[in-house]
Amino acid sequence: MPRPRKTTPSYLRHPNGQGRMVWTDATGTRRYKQLPGAFNSPESLEAFASLQLELAVSPAAVPPSLHAGPTVVEVLAAYLKYAGEYYGRDSTELFMVKDAIRPARELYGLTPAADFGPLALSAVREAMVRKGWSRPYVNRQASKVVRAFKWAAGRELIPATVFTALKTLAPLKAGRTAAPETEPPTAADPAHVAATLPFLPPHARAVLELVRLTGMRPSEACGMTLGQIDRTGEMWVYSPKRHQNLHRRKARAIIFGPVARAVIVAHLGAKVLGPDEPLFSPRRQRDERFTELRAKRKTKVPPSQVTSTKAKPKRVPGEWFTYHALGHAVKVACEKAGSPPWTPYMLRHLRAGELREQFSLQHARAALGHSHASMTAHYAKGADMKLAEEVASKAG
Repeated sequence: MPRPRKTTPSYLRHPNGQGRMVWTDATGTRRYKQLPGAFNSPESLEAFASLQLELAVSPAAVPPSLHAGPTVVEVLAAYLKYAGEYYGRDSTELFMVKDAIRPARELYGLTPAADFGPLALSAVREAMVRKGWSRPYVNRQASKVVRAFKWAAGRELIPATVFTALKTLAPLKAGRTAAPETEPPTAADPAHVAATLPFLPPHARAVLELVRLTGMRPSEACGMTLGQIDRTGEMWVYSPKRHQNLHRRKARAIIFGPVARAVIVAHLGAKVLGPDEPLFSPRRQRDERFTELRAKRKTKVPPSQVTSTKAKPKRVPGEWFTYHALGHAVKVACEKAGSPPWTPYMLRHLRAGELREQFSLQHARAALGHSHASMTAHYAKGADMKLAEEVASKAG
């Protein structure tokens, strides 16, 4: 027989440093109430004492606003589930959403969502600043918290006035906040890329070589399968099933020239893959490495090592590459090569600049898959500077 729940309210410490009251009401339901102020502060103890008196007078009563609607953590959990289905479980955007809602959950998890206003959002944003996040990143992450409440208001989980109030908080301005600034995105140095590629694992190196040659997004290269590549013509055409503008009903086609085709052919070798199998896979990369090491072994394998693989290992490489796994591989390779660090997306900026130097803005836009030429111009700022220098040198 289970032990009966304690009906007397308990005063406990919340992980965020505040106090909270926990009790079981007359219906047997477990109740929680986050208290104002720090744990053991006069404000917190006073609130606990007043709520104790309210429950003593009416045990079946629920403190005001406690269950007038979902709490902040309930809204964020519901939005996180929706974001996982909308963006995909392995998407970078879902990772960013998780990172954004964590401070709000830690500070105001048990607060009713209807009571979460601009001041609370400002406190969450200040917590992000104290984590050392840059000003642009803090603004983006705070907007994701607002987006979660917008989603909840659209489904009538909370009053629409909550979202309207959150929009009144102005973003952090440059030079008027303690949050550090970041350098604008730049292109990778071709010499640094060339020095790093030999130190990359085979599958990761092939992915980055294709990004370097075509200027495609790293996520597009990571999700490539043979079934998505039309190899009937002289030019191979890769049509990714998922891409950035898919929700806008725009098609995406990446053309592979002779050099890019040679990279894919060399990577495949004698391997036979199904149409839906990943062309580049961390798990297959590990298995191929183990097979190669076993083939090079000169001594007999001890019996204890023949079946040394764990039946249920805690961590195994993923079937598909993610941007974070690719970025980690680049970081390790840069350290081994003694090269300045660069990221996979900097290859796209590098290729954009090269295309802009050799072709028109519209040609570069089409190759990069941008909807508007203004975005291509943003990516190719370095190339525009070179063109301007060339004009200045000739025209005086």
